[in-house]
Amino acid sequence: MGAQRVQVRDGFAELYGAEPEGVWSAPGRVNLIGEHTDYNDGFVMPFALPHTAVAAVSRRTDGVLRLHSADVEGGVVELTLDDLAPGSDKNWTAYPAGVVWALREAGHAVTGADVHLASTVPSGAGLSSSAALEVVVALALNDLYELGLQRWQLARLCQRAENVYVGAPTGIMDQTASACCEAGHALFLDTRDLSQRQIPFDLAAEGMRLLVVDTQVKHAHSGGEYGKRRAGCEKGAALLGVDALRDVAYADLDTELERLGDEEEVRRLVRHVVTEDERVERVVALLRAGDTHAIGPVLTEGHASLRDDFRVSCPELDLVVDTALSAGALGARMTGGGFGGSAIVLVEEADVATVTKAVENAFATAGFTAPRVFEAVPSAGATRLS
Repeated sequence: MGAQRVQVRDGFAELYGAEPEGVWSAPGRVNLIGEHTDYNDGFVMPFALPHTAVAAVSRRTDGVLRLHSADVEGGVVELTLDDLAPGSDKNWTAYPAGVVWALREAGHAVTGADVHLASTVPSGAGLSSSAALEVVVALALNDLYELGLQRWQLARLCQRAENVYVGAPTGIMDQTASACCEAGHALFLDTRDLSQRQIPFDLAAEGMRLLVVDTQVKHAHSGGEYGKRRAGCEKGAALLGVDALRDVAYADLDTELERLGDEEEVRRLVRHVVTEDERVERVVALLRAGDTHAIGPVLTEGHASLRDDFRVSCPELDLVVDTALSAGALGARMTGGGFGGSAIVLVEEADVATVTKAVENAFATAGFTAPRVFEAVPSAGATRLS
């Protein structure tokens, strides 16, 4: 983190000819359990990664926003604040520009900024690289302009930026995780009222590790399949006469599914969301009881539901899960929106090398691009570095 902070600060000075007013960071996230529940008013349980987006930022008073990323080829992109409008930008700059637009739309007097960014969050891997970009810019502007917004409020504004400005129909989880997570904990978040509980999650102390396997299959939330799933969930809630699928009781699920008649696709979506909410509550109970090993099978159940009912997995994700379990993993599942991205694998510390090698060999045998495997360590949320 220290080296990244220095590089971004120095990069800013080289680009803009002056030192930045500050440097901030915001992490990517892994979702332990609770997938496609956040836009159904349900439960999620993410934790922050040590991989971060770092931004050096200074204020401007002339209504100009200048953006640059060390990770993208090209020079500084200059935008006029009064010209910012939803759908006007299809590039990476839409994420930070969308945050500025959302802040101004909410009545906050942001008069411009110079921004230089660099990120170690893998893009397109289902680890919320876009949310990290949004949150780091929002936190910087909140501090510099003394807006006084709480972390959950920043997360809401970042979600609005992604939903309306970028046009991706994502829920609130990613931005809240980036803004609010604490080191050594998973965040149990109720996406209806945004209430939070930090649940201790120190796998290393119990001789376990959680691996992230980035399949290198890129996904895009703004693509049509994600939107179709969300629309199907909303249709299910309407047919069942509830505000959101969160309101369908797990105990009543079979009866409620029968009410959907021949709406087979909607039935599958409803079944996943309702059972996934129950899985989140089960994992919380197991972690609070100190029975961390027992969450493994729950993770695997979640993958089967995402694969068979929600149908957002892919051959690479399924291969990670099947291979890891065969090699002795305690549990595994895809994480993130799906259609590619990453899987998580819960393993005993002694089995890390065996499971990693088995997955790498399976990908080579299948002719897939070699996966990237790394340990996920529950880390701190967004912060000011200097």
